[in-house]
Amino acid sequence: MPRRLLLRTGAGTAAALLLARAAAAHTSEGMAGGLASGFLHPIQGLDHVIAMVAVGLWGGQLGRPALWLLPVAFPMVMALGGAAGARGLPLPGVEIGIAMSGIVLGVMVAGALRPALPVALALVGIFAVFHGHAHGTELPGAANPLAYGVGFVASTGLLHLAGIAVGLLVHVRPAGPWVVRGCGAAIAAGGVLFLLRQVVGA
Repeated sequence: MPRRLLLRTGAGTAAALLLARAAAAHTSEGMAGGLASGFLHPIQGLDHVIAMVAVGLWGGQLGRPALWLLPVAFPMVMALGGAAGARGLPLPGVEIGIAMSGIVLGVMVAGALRPALPVALALVGIFAVFHGHAHGTELPGAANPLAYGVGFVASTGLLHLAGIAVGLLVHVRPAGPWVVRGCGAAIAAGGVLFLLRQVVGA
């Protein structure tokens, strides 16, 4: 069945991303080479990871058409933010925006909030700009900027897929809604910690 297949695929994706994250510990964090380093960049920062998983969680929780529209919209808008970052266009408060994405998206999932689809897409799009800009600032130093960009967009898509797989639990398991909402609460709490780190470190 499609949902079972998606759940299994998401579980496999999550495991692969965790292994890739562990492998990233053996690479130079500031180096941007090509496809591999672009793929690893989003999963080297937990603040990025939780927000991207949250997009998938929220999409899975909301169901169609948000199930696919949110995870498609995020990488598309993120690519635009990445282009802006690569060109050196300033965007104030990037790290705070990234932390806020975890808080807001986590609250949406934890509260099982269901705004109108355009509102959900706008929220996801706004936060995608901050995440993309952060990734895009690495592009000018990349050995292969195009491959690097493809890598971080692909990695983001896989993180969304992992979130979708968990988010779909709301439709297939009695305890699913509470599991998903608990994940949302944990993501929001993580976002608060990242925000405090930015404020205290400022």
